[in-house]
Order: sequence, then structure tokens, then C-alpha cells
Amino acid sequence: MTTMARETVTSAVPARPPATGQDPDPVRPRHGGVAPGAGAAPRAGEIRRHELATFLRSRRERITPEQVQLPRGRRRRTPGLRREEVAQLSAVGVTWYTWIEQGRDIQVSEQVLDALARTLLLDTSERAHLFQLAGAVDPTPAAQCAVITPALRQVLTQLEPVPACIQNNRYDILAYNRTYARLMMRDLDTVPPADRNCVLLAYTNAEWRESIVLLDETTRLMAAKLRASMAGHLGEPAWKTLLKRLRAESAEFRENWDRYEVAATRGKTKKFANPYVGLVTVDHTDLWLAPDLGARMVTYPPHDEESRERLEKLHAIALEAEAEAGERAENEDRAGARSRVEAAGAV
Repeated sequence: MTTMARETVTSAVPARPPATGQDPDPVRPRHGGVAPGAGAAPRAGEIRRHELATFLRSRRERITPEQVQLPRGRRRRTPGLRREEVAQLSAVGVTWYTWIEQGRDIQVSEQVLDALARTLLLDTSERAHLFQLAGAVDPTPAAQCAVITPALRQVLTQLEPVPACIQNNRYDILAYNRTYARLMMRDLDTVPPADRNCVLLAYTNAEWRESIVLLDETTRLMAAKLRASMAGHLGEPAWKTLLKRLRAESAEFRENWDRYEVAATRGKTKKFANPYVGLVTVDHTDLWLAPDLGARMVTYPPHDEESRERLEKLHAIALEAEAEAGERAENEDRAGARSRVEAAGAV
């Protein structure tokens, strides 16, 4: 048992090397054997494929060609879009898409589902329904998460100047307040939503890494926490995608991951070298919102009086930056309106 950064990290390595043919990585699902109740699986799969086909057909028929910038033509008899149009817009084969709508027993990838969701203009609930019917997990962190309600966003704002965010158990940052946006970098808003993952940022983002005072201990601990969380999501595409990306982009992560250490999530005191106000010491606290989904509100109240004053200063900087951005946007809108009026007068 190894102790570091005041948290217990337990090795998950087996006492003896795995036997020949045994998968050495415990986060990879093992195949073989028949699960209890497998006899009902074919019938359940058939029902789900039928529901998926019906759902896709209904969404296709409600989309007009004009909504996706296609010409209507004179002899259109199909309500909405044709199958070949959906296939073309989604960059998939016509035959393949036809098989999906026919309920054929084929495996539809997450990439194809993502493309279909975009083509058919699915909203958040419809997209989630599509992936559920296909028996797949959406690999992209949702920009609009069901757990992120307007009330929770208000709580995040009311907590200011205390930095706070909402994360899932994969450490995706789903929402955050203005102080948190500038706690570990100059502006988290500049990071694409798909990259707003605490583990990914700690291993691959130079600015984020510079803010972590105990970097080596922290990154090793985060790999151990990720392994512990992943035990309940073996084989899920979103988790596999994150793990694959981390291993590809960070040799440091590969080294720490191959230690097979696990650690539980718990509160602790942390230090950050903030680019605006200097050293800030905070108490990391998790407030669980939906344990079954792993959603939690992470707060960083100040550990001492000096840190409290610096967080207040950081919050003031964030408010000033927001006001300046709003003023720039208004000026751009006015300039755009004047240009449109002048263009109209010249016609």
C-alpha cells in the first residue's frame, strides 16, 4: 500500500503474473462464457432494433429538405428526407443505413450514431434515446447534461467567489462558475468542451499543469482515481475513448496507469499557483448530486484568510473580464447592424 498526497492508493496488481492467455489489464472486459439469462437476449435485441428502426424513420420523416440545405425537387413523394439523403449527409453507405431502418442485426458504431443524431437534428433527449436504443454510450461529454439544471447553475453562481464546478465520475467538467474558470488557467472557456476533463487537462494541458503545486503526486493520484471509477464502466465506449486518448497523448499517464493503483475520491487540501493572484490554498470538497451517475459538485473554499482574499480578487478579475467581453459583443453587434443598413441602402 502506497501513501501519497495524503490519500491512500492501493495497488491493484495481482500477487502473481497472469497466466498465459489471461488479459493483464483489469479494466478490459474479458470475453467468454454465457451470462445468466442470456437466452432472453436475442428477443430483447430484436425488440430494441425494431424500436431503433421506427425511431429513426420517424425522425427522418419530420425533417424537410430545406432544413438541411437540400433541394426539394418536383417529384418528392417521401415525407421528410429520403434514406439516401440521410446516408449522404451522415457519410454512411445507403445500404448500411437501410439495414438499420430495417432492423437488421448489425453493430452500429458510436461515430455513425453521432453522425445520424446531427443529420436528424436530434435534441438532447432524442440523442440520448438514440444511443440507448442502439445499446451504445455517447462518447462525447454532453454539453447539456440532464443533471445540470438551471437551479444548479444558480447555486454555482451563488457560491462565488468560492470556485466550484460539476463533474461526472469520468472527471468531465460539465459546468462551472467564473472563479473556477480562472483557478487553474487563465480562462477555461477557451478550452473546447470535449477537452474539459480534469485528468486529460492534468496530463496534457501545459497551463493547467503549471498551476498544480504537487504535480507528480497529483497526476499519479488522478490515474489511480480514474482506474477505481472505471471499474464500474468496463467496456463503455466513452471510458474507452478517454483511456485511449490519455495513453496516446501522455507517456506519463501510461507509466502511472500501468502501476495498477486505485484510490477513492475524498476531500483534501490543495494548492494552486494561480496565474492572476499567486498561491491559493483551498479545501477540495465533493457534494454528491446523483450517486448512480457519479455527478458531484466540487467546491474549493479557501483554507486560510490569505487565500480567501486572493479568491475574492480572482472573482473580481473574472467579473471585469466578463463585462469587457459583453461590451465588445455589443460593439460588434452595432457595427454589424450599421453594415447591414449601409448595404441595404446601396442596393
